[in-house]
Amino acid sequence: MSDVSVRLANDADRSVLERLWLMFRHDLSGLYGVLPEPDGTFRSDRLHAALTGTGWAPYLLTSSDRPVGLAFVRGLDGSPFIMNSFFVVNGARRTGIGLRAVQEVVARHPGPWEIAFQRDNTAAVRFWRRVATESAGDTWTEEPRPVPGRPELPPDIWIAFDAPAKPPA
Repeated sequence: MSDVSVRLANDADRSVLERLWLMFRHDLSGLYGVLPEPDGTFRSDRLHAALTGTGWAPYLLTSSDRPVGLAFVRGLDGSPFIMNSFFVVNGARRTGIGLRAVQEVVARHPGPWEIAFQRDNTAAVRFWRRVATESAGDTWTEEPRPVPGRPELPPDIWIAFDAPAKPPA
């Protein structure tokens, strides 16, 4: 599995994104012991914002016409761009799909970027540092920041870098 397609999601993609969102939130639930809601779902306010909010861009990642992940970008109405959520299904991980997909998303929005992740998620630590290095060389920064409204949680790690504009063709 090596090909990836990244496209802006639309209303027809809602059910696919909802299923991918459940997988994403399930993956993250192990980091802090978060349990699903009584109906079996996880908190979905960011999914709703990505699909309906201004200043957001929801992307669907596919490979051979199969959904393999999602990327939600916010901050399109200001600066910096923020990778609010990024997820690749287990079966597509460690194939290069995630790196290629995030590079394509970042390239669509040249300028300053910020991406948060949890220090305990060692795969995410390696992945996002690699993304920053491949996007900005050694000119990126990393800092811990408290999780807003959640003082009981360890701080998120935030990476910041500037994505260059594509050269004219």
